[in-house]
Amino acid sequence: MTNRADALTPTRLARGTVLAAAALTIMAAAIIAPSLPAMREVFADTPGSGLLVRLALTVTSLAIAISAPLSGIVADRVGRRPLLLAGLVLYAITGTAGFLADDLHLLLVTRAGLGLAVGGIMTAVSTLITDWFEGPGRASFLGLQQAFASLGGVVFLPLAGLLATVNWRAPFWLYSASAIVAVFAIISLREPRRSAPTESEDRRARLPGRVLGVYVLALVATLVFYMAPTQLPFLLEGFGSGPAVIGAVVAGSTLTSVAGALAFPRLRQRLSATAITTVSVALMGAGWLLIGTAGTVVQVVAGLLVGGFGVGFVVPNLNLRLAESARPAQRGRVLSGLVTGIFLGQFLSPLVVQPLVQTLGIGGAFTWTGIAMATGAALAALLPKRKETR
Repeated sequence: MTNRADALTPTRLARGTVLAAAALTIMAAAIIAPSLPAMREVFADTPGSGLLVRLALTVTSLAIAISAPLSGIVADRVGRRPLLLAGLVLYAITGTAGFLADDLHLLLVTRAGLGLAVGGIMTAVSTLITDWFEGPGRASFLGLQQAFASLGGVVFLPLAGLLATVNWRAPFWLYSASAIVAVFAIISLREPRRSAPTESEDRRARLPGRVLGVYVLALVATLVFYMAPTQLPFLLEGFGSGPAVIGAVVAGSTLTSVAGALAFPRLRQRLSATAITTVSVALMGAGWLLIGTAGTVVQVVAGLLVGGFGVGFVVPNLNLRLAESARPAQRGRVLSGLVTGIFLGQFLSPLVVQPLVQTLGIGGAFTWTGIAMATGAALAALLPKRKETR
């Protein structure tokens, strides 16, 4: 008799395809960042172009946050494989469309479409992984998912910078990589066998309070972490750093988040999910304190490295907590909420942090954010522990 594990174990090609799809997600919005100054000049005659060009970067994250719950419903009702394929195709079309767009408003529409695609890809990838694996295998592959998502930024963002020096439109062609992944998805992926939700299950599908708490934590953690790309360039400029140094320093946090994600499976074998969350928040708090009190670029780098490890732990840990809380028929909807929390945090970060920056300065904003995170971690460590399975 074939057991569940044998029935769902994916091939190496299927696993590689899903990880490649994960690599396309986190970098999606930021890939055009090097082109923004040139875009501002090209569309200078468009009313409100200064704001609209910036929106070309942030509207993608907002679209992901808004559309992810719809992607969760599609994943549960239609299937994970169709959602992933549709997302990959839409990603390639809307992403590369920016190369041809000669109207700024049309460009914004394509960027919103890209957000819809990324929301579908991220939801499908996380749901497939939780369908495929259980126990330590699930923790290990969720760590790999986060590592590849971070590696996407390490690979694609510097490449986008090089392409932007040739032509500001050239980075848009990087989105065509999704078409290649889509071909491999068609070849290698099968829809996991699962029972369809009954009408009574749909009526009872209410999210427990702890699931909503995970969403809030994801939003806060991402909001804090995105202070790095949105605020650090201005802090480093005060130290006399040029664009090349700024890019290398900010990339450091991405590299250590890869390391943290790869270390997550072993950490999960030794600590409970709650303990890992506490450690993650503490690391981010310590890192941001180092940055806020920095007197040199070296100290800023040290803070980013510490904080990056915290982010590498927190995302797969939250993914795993949600996977363990959701019935198979609910997984798409439950995990899509995490996607919403992450990208809503990206979108809100500069808006929420700006009052702190205006009042305390950039260094002060990092310092007090670090204090708040460290205090939260300390309080969590001191609270009475409830029994939790590892």
